[in-house]
Amino acid sequence: METLYLLVETEIGRLDEVIKRMRSVPGVAEVEAVTGPFDLIVKVQAPHINAALDTVVHRIRKIPGIKSTETLVTVATG
Repeated sequence: METLYLLVETEIGRLDEVIKRMRSVPGVAEVEAVTGPFDLIVKVQAPHINAALDTVVHRIRKIPGIKSTETLVTVATG
């Protein structure tokens, strides 16, 4: 199973709507509101990294109310 984290900035006043839609996306394992320059951190899991990235590009980034995203791909460590 591959995991990536997505940092999401939402448009003002649309946080709750984005969270609700985000939680309905297949492959989204967790959604948490955070403080700082981003509004959400989202854990995405899929069998392969390409499937996880596809979820970000073709599903998550199309959610209305998302202003910007930053994708962090996890890497294996020894």
